[in-house]
Amino acid sequence: MTVTSEVRGANRDESSARNQSAAPPPLDRPVEFWPTAAIRAALENDDLSVWQRIVVAIKRDPFGRTARQVEEVLETARPYGVSRAMSEVLVRTREHLEANECAEVAKHVHLLLERSGLGELEFASRIGVPAGDFVAYLRGSASPPASLMIRMGRLSERFAKMRNHRPGPAK
Repeated sequence: MTVTSEVRGANRDESSARNQSAAPPPLDRPVEFWPTAAIRAALENDDLSVWQRIVVAIKRDPFGRTARQVEEVLETARPYGVSRAMSEVLVRTREHLEANECAEVAKHVHLLLERSGLGELEFASRIGVPAGDFVAYLRGSASPPASLMIRMGRLSERFAKMRNHRPGPAK
């Protein structure tokens, strides 16, 4: 027997032992309630329908328990087959979530700006940010820090109240 075949045999034995010790996925329960050992077993198995269930759980909650378990398993898994695909699912799903969140923040910034009645440049100046940064918040290409969102809310509120308390035209 050569060293190469001994190593292959050891790797095969190690892989078999790992598969035997990993609990099979409890298919009757939602993926979100599976233990990490079941996630590991599912990813090492060749069952596409189970992989799809895991992907659905990740898409539902990209930073949730299942996503974290998959990350943990992938840290120790070889980067081939489903491992690469699951890594890609994690990355793309999280990027998509972040883009949606940036768009949602942009809508909120637009509402604050409109409610204030100020122009973009004036609003940006009064919250203490360069106009270019403010435009990026409006486009959703960048998100302001939470403290700046609070500042924008307060500015918008103050100017909205001022506009509502102005005396109307004389009759």
